[in-house]
Amino acid sequence: MKRCACLALLLCLLLCGCGGTAQEQNMPLLILRYGENQPEDYPTTKAAEHFARLVEERTQGKICIRLYCNGELGDENQVFEQVQFGGIDMTRVSLGTLAEYHPEVEVLQLPFLYDDAEHMWRVLDGPIGEKFLTGTRQAGIIGLSWFDAGARSFYTRAPIEGLEDLRGLTIRVQESTLMSRMVELLGARPVQIPYNDVYSALQTAKIDGAENNWPSYAATGHYQAARYYLLDEHSRLPEMQIMSTVALDKIAEIDEDYVTIIRQCARECALYERELWLQAEGTAEELVRDYGCVVTTLTDTQLAEFRQAVQPMYEDYSDEQQALIQKIRDS
Repeated sequence: MKRCACLALLLCLLLCGCGGTAQEQNMPLLILRYGENQPEDYPTTKAAEHFARLVEERTQGKICIRLYCNGELGDENQVFEQVQFGGIDMTRVSLGTLAEYHPEVEVLQLPFLYDDAEHMWRVLDGPIGEKFLTGTRQAGIIGLSWFDAGARSFYTRAPIEGLEDLRGLTIRVQESTLMSRMVELLGARPVQIPYNDVYSALQTAKIDGAENNWPSYAATGHYQAARYYLLDEHSRLPEMQIMSTVALDKIAEIDEDYVTIIRQCARECALYERELWLQAEGTAEELVRDYGCVVTTLTDTQLAEFRQAVQPMYEDYSDEQQALIQKIRDS
């Protein structure tokens, strides 16, 4: 009996020495997984790291976010599906991917929807953008903030200066019905091929060109195979930082204030990402121009021709969506 009592006392002392609970040991009460398919030095990845630091600081270490980049948890579609079911807690997703599961956001992908970047941020940082962030709950997610992904423009193997030069060309587009239709209306032939195959397709003349933003054009080396960049900025496609509703409920169970903190941190890191994106754009453009690529900017008249050519895309939407489009344009 004495031996048993001594063992019980020793066990009790050991448990007390360990601090008992996670909170007493200053350990996280909840660890969240954040999936990112971009590399460590990409603006969205750096912003996610900043987000994790802010959350840890402001919850005194009670909420910890572990970032997995370079597609470690899967590609964008795979990660998004896992976030929907709570297998992964957070990620950053393109509108193209999100629209496949939440069609309401498709309207934000319309070409020439915004006059410029400032116009887009007035919309997304206002009531319209907030409505889209909170309206995704039916897809199993909640929007936290908007990341910048720049403006997409065309680049080709042969000189291109306007709409007429696009006609008849074979242009690689994302796996998106909307993007394919836009290219068709502009008079070119859209081809959906994997992103990693674009460089070789340009080199072998399988395609005449593609479209993307400045950082992607530079980072992929596409500028070496397609030296003519038409700065039409046909699409501005922001990205949404999202969280699983399963994770949201877990956080709320611990403390509702932590939900507010995470939302605030997400918006702060979004502003940080936008700064990083502008820097990346500037660096990429400088690299491309130094290489000797020909960059052509559209005149107001040429831009009007592009806008007119894609107008049929706008006519496909319902009266309610037409009203939203007009509200966006008036913002």
